[in-house]
Amino acid sequence: MAISGSGNVAQYAAQKVIELGGKVVSLSDSGGTIYMPKGMTSEQWSYLMDLKTVRRGRIEEMAKEFGTQFLAGQRPWGLECDIAMPCATQNELNVDDARTLIKNGCICVAEGANMPSTLAAIDLFQDSGILYAPGKASNAGGVAVSGLEMTQNAMRLLWTDGEVDAKLHSIMQGIHAACVNYGKENDRVNYVKGANTAGFVKVADAMLAQGIV
Repeated sequence: MAISGSGNVAQYAAQKVIELGGKVVSLSDSGGTIYMPKGMTSEQWSYLMDLKTVRRGRIEEMAKEFGTQFLAGQRPWGLECDIAMPCATQNELNVDDARTLIKNGCICVAEGANMPSTLAAIDLFQDSGILYAPGKASNAGGVAVSGLEMTQNAMRLLWTDGEVDAKLHSIMQGIHAACVNYGKENDRVNYVKGANTAGFVKVADAMLAQGIV
């Protein structure tokens, strides 16, 4: 899995991938990309957390510490991967990057940022038939956890990490189910259509419930 960025979303996306038995081959910041073809280890993840959240260092330092390749000034989309997760900035993944990912065998793009793929890249992902999860669905976890935090504060509760993770898992399953429900197209699911339609339906239902319409 190729992950762009090294902030909170990228950090915890990498942790979850490792926990589930996946292999993280890249992380990046504005200086470039670290390439770990054998996969990121738990030790490297702990180092990353200290580097970025405590020392505010650069990802190149991690490459030097562990003797891994550093691609200066490059994003990770030229690397071979099964899954790509753009978790950094808006419009960081363009149509040329999309072509390269597809050519290199990428089968899934799941966004972990707000609109990280350009419209042309999204069109190419959908035309190619690979799995593409738009940020409004796959990046909804951060907002969901904020809601869980507000619930805890309002109810004077303190949930464990495991309890929060379980609730988030259930929320994300619901988002996926909504995308599938509204995004079915013959033998495939259009997650863009599904996420958009589900969002519109939720707003419309809320307006009706409030008597606005």
